[in-house]
Amino acid sequence: MSKLLRGGRLSAVREDVAKFTSSMKDDLRLAEAVIAINKAHVIMLMEQKILKPSDGAKLLQALAKCSSTELDTSAEDVHMAVEEAVLKEVGETVGGNLHLAKSRNDQVATAIRMELRKELLTLMRAVAHVQEHLIEVAEDHLKTVILEYTHLQPAQPVTFAHYLLSHCAALERDLERLQNVYTRVNLCPLGAGALATTSFPINRDRTAALLGFAGIAENSIDAVGSRDFITETLAVLTLIAVNLSRFAEDLIIWSSPDFGVVELPDEFASTSSIMPQKKNPEVLEVIRARASHVLSDFVAAAATVKSLPSTYNLDFQEITPKLWASIETVRASLDMFHKLLPKLKVTQNIADKANASFVAATELANLLVRKYDVPFRTAHKIVGAFVKALIETQRTFAEATPELLQKAAENAANIKLTVKAEELKALADPLAMVEACKVKGGPAPEVVKKALDAWKEKLLNTKSHILQLDKLLEKAENDLEAAVASYSSEKRKT
Repeated sequence: MSKLLRGGRLSAVREDVAKFTSSMKDDLRLAEAVIAINKAHVIMLMEQKILKPSDGAKLLQALAKCSSTELDTSAEDVHMAVEEAVLKEVGETVGGNLHLAKSRNDQVATAIRMELRKELLTLMRAVAHVQEHLIEVAEDHLKTVILEYTHLQPAQPVTFAHYLLSHCAALERDLERLQNVYTRVNLCPLGAGALATTSFPINRDRTAALLGFAGIAENSIDAVGSRDFITETLAVLTLIAVNLSRFAEDLIIWSSPDFGVVELPDEFASTSSIMPQKKNPEVLEVIRARASHVLSDFVAAAATVKSLPSTYNLDFQEITPKLWASIETVRASLDMFHKLLPKLKVTQNIADKANASFVAATELANLLVRKYDVPFRTAHKIVGAFVKALIETQRTFAEATPELLQKAAENAANIKLTVKAEELKALADPLAMVEACKVKGGPAPEVVKKALDAWKEKLLNTKSHILQLDKLLEKAENDLEAAVASYSSEKRKT
């Protein structure tokens, strides 16, 4: 505990206890926010005539000299470090009122929210950058056909562009969640005090405005006693990490020679210390692994707060580092995808693989329904028997014959079919199958092209929204510094 808080109710603190409970190491990233909070609070106290103009001016001048790089790192926390720096500058007669009408409880909650706002905006931009590259790469692969898998078994052909836009959609939901959590983070707890506000006539709306918040976290107990804005952010980060992990898993599997769908750029891979032929997807493996760190941080934070009594408890300080750690993990993973995607190579010709995998089976069943009036479930059985016959005779779909299909129809459903050879041959073209799927949201190139145009417009709107939020925070910072300059001027000292 800080020496400022000793000598009253409590005697001297043990050094080992102080070190054990100190949060200073993790608090330093909040230093600028804490200094800004104190500036806004002093200005409000002056305007409310709670603090003499001359004292307020001296406090503001002292705060203007405070620097996060010069604070005493041996202090209990950053809040006490700032207060001690001000006391050293102006003395206790004036500096002793810096903490008037506020508590570390409302101050720390405000500082975390201020820092978190910036981090959320950084994450929004990072997600948007990955989406931008997904769109750019997709444009080059409107007609690049790949096989998609269910249960890791070849299923149906799609374009690589269509596949990439599936991740664009997942990231869009992540982006919306970041934007939603931002609105709840952007509420100011300052003025809630320790838990019951204060008997001084403070103006909470004024400090909220000076610090760039959209409003206040009104109920004082909730303002200082809740950290669901942290657990909610961690939940959002977990969902992003899970989405990125699944993307990484696809690319890891698809980059293996057995699948051969993509080739990773050399600079994002490594080789074996003993096997010179190896190209190991280590960057993606690390992304996949670190997603579990984010998940564990969320679980740890939720477990920490789940049984706490109401209002403030020091347990809170243990979950904040997990927030920053998860933000850094997700940001770094997004950055890796941002850099890797433009250099990804995709296998262009999959006709042989598609035919060997019988992925035209679904479309053949559809053909039997559409042209030969066979009920789908019957068609499903016939085509299944047909594929089995091809496998048993060691043929691919490209080698299929109408006679073999006719025999399968008779054996499986006692139906006579006369399918033309050219109809079977057409089904051996993977791109033709993809082009036939023109339903909205499907993989046909013309459909994906429309989707790409829509994604581009949406991305422009997203960037504009993020920029607006950035400008609001920048304006608040400028307005606060202008107010500090005005209230700390020589004229205000008298």
